[in-house]
Amino acid sequence: MAAAASAGAGDEARLLYCDEVTPEDMLSARGYLFVCPENLASMSGAMKEFFDRCYYPVLGRIEGRAYATAIAAGSDGEGATRQIDRIATGWRLKRVTDAVIVNFGAQTPAEILKEKTLPEDQCELCAALGQVLAEGLAMGIF
Repeated sequence: MAAAASAGAGDEARLLYCDEVTPEDMLSARGYLFVCPENLASMSGAMKEFFDRCYYPVLGRIEGRAYATAIAAGSDGEGATRQIDRIATGWRLKRVTDAVIVNFGAQTPAEILKEKTLPEDQCELCAALGQVLAEGLAMGIF
């Protein structure tokens, strides 16, 4: 999902894994697309660790910047979305589009553990999300 969104954004995007992101990366970006799987109705542990590590160093320094979310879910995706929204509210970020939630419908242990393939229509949706975010930032809309 993140790769598709990054491709849609083109040269305007930097694709970073959450364990690589530093507060300096947050400060140098004009907007953010937070992409993660939902695990047990929550954002992934790696994403939580990113927010824990970067929250206070950038607090008060990124207000008003644009953000969007894309969540890979087994059934719902709303729990992870709510968690990210609460953190973004603390940072005073501005959500610029509805959350993209791709529901893979994985409910059994075997389905949950199975490698997922993003359907083409959802890949296009993620690419469009990246494009909209990049163009909105470039045009000064966000």
